[in-house]
Amino acid sequence: MNILVVGGGGREHALVWRLAQDSCRPALFCAPGNAGTAALATNLPLSAEDVPALLAWAKTHRPDLTVVGPEVPLCLGITDAFTAEGLRVFGPCQAAARMEGSKLFSKEVMTAAGVPTARSESFERADAALAALDRFSLPVVIKADGLAAGKGVIIAASREEAAAAIRSMLVDAVFGKAGAQVLIEEFLEGEEASILALVDGERAVLLPASQDHKRVFDRDEGPNTGGMGAYTPAPVVTPELLPVILDTVILPVVRELKRRGIVYKGVLYAGLMIGPRGLSVLEFNARFGDPETEAVLPRIAGDLIPALQACIDGTLNDTLLKVRPEAAATVIMAAGGYPGAYRKGTPIFGLDEASRVSGATVFHAGTALKDGQVVTSGGRVLAVTALGADLKAAVGKAYEAVAKIRFEGAHYRTDIAHRAFNR
Repeated sequence: MNILVVGGGGREHALVWRLAQDSCRPALFCAPGNAGTAALATNLPLSAEDVPALLAWAKTHRPDLTVVGPEVPLCLGITDAFTAEGLRVFGPCQAAARMEGSKLFSKEVMTAAGVPTARSESFERADAALAALDRFSLPVVIKADGLAAGKGVIIAASREEAAAAIRSMLVDAVFGKAGAQVLIEEFLEGEEASILALVDGERAVLLPASQDHKRVFDRDEGPNTGGMGAYTPAPVVTPELLPVILDTVILPVVRELKRRGIVYKGVLYAGLMIGPRGLSVLEFNARFGDPETEAVLPRIAGDLIPALQACIDGTLNDTLLKVRPEAAATVIMAAGGYPGAYRKGTPIFGLDEASRVSGATVFHAGTALKDGQVVTSGGRVLAVTALGADLKAAVGKAYEAVAKIRFEGAHYRTDIAHRAFNR
């Protein structure tokens, strides 16, 4: 069996790593991949966002399955293009990917489906948006409607900060077309959690709940990032809450999309806020989360490919997914300066030593090979994951592995899973 994985980050290395363990032992290709995927798959010199080039390769080589990692190719219609050529793809169609590609569309679907979410208003003109600020208390959330590489959400503590965010999007066009519409949204108090659900168009199966760490520094300080670590299980999502999430968040969205003629197949990611008001949805993503995937996939036992195939075929059931009882924790090692400017090409040492830590796996996120040496090539460089009998053991092993790795300017948080430990 031949499988193409689209993407080149830590999420894609985790997918390649997990798929390589399936009993059918597939031949794997990754576009573009990184230094980590190169050890398990054939890396292809194709951008994950170059759908025509990916399609041309797939038409020639006819992979049995394509698994799409990032959101951009999904929003560009890679699933539609591949399906039209008789190729099997795990990932939602372009219309369904709008659940991530347009926050306004996502809000409309949630409202129609009765999914709990924050009150919001949308605007295309800066003067109307600025006038609406008085209708919201502080802090207030300003969101660009489209894809903005994880930088399109600003939590403003003051009217001045909110107004500056609105002007930057609607007047200065800092996000281009992605910021041509903005949402002003009420701020929700509570604890965040991530739910990844496999969906086959009608049914859904939840993967283990996890929690991401967005801020760059300990104690949740500093600017937002793509994620500085994750852990699973997340105690804030109790066993009693899981069926509630399935019945009030995931399935209503799937049904509302189907009512609109959109069949959702793939991963539906729900970013949740659990607080004094109960359960609310902050956002939906149309793909595996990152770094949540690096923590969650090591907890999946048995074969994964049959569950992905069942999503495509509309035959998903919960017997296809088996979860290991261990906990998992992921620590992101980032380049100095991230999420701002950072250096590339810095040599990385100690990867083999880290991989020898019991229960640990080092997923490459922003790496490349240069003259046989693994070097940094992105802001988030490595996702160091470990399994443990419980969360404390998993976190301890992850940091034990992190301590083996060295590269100039390396930065990581030292408090992954602090909310779980403080409960």
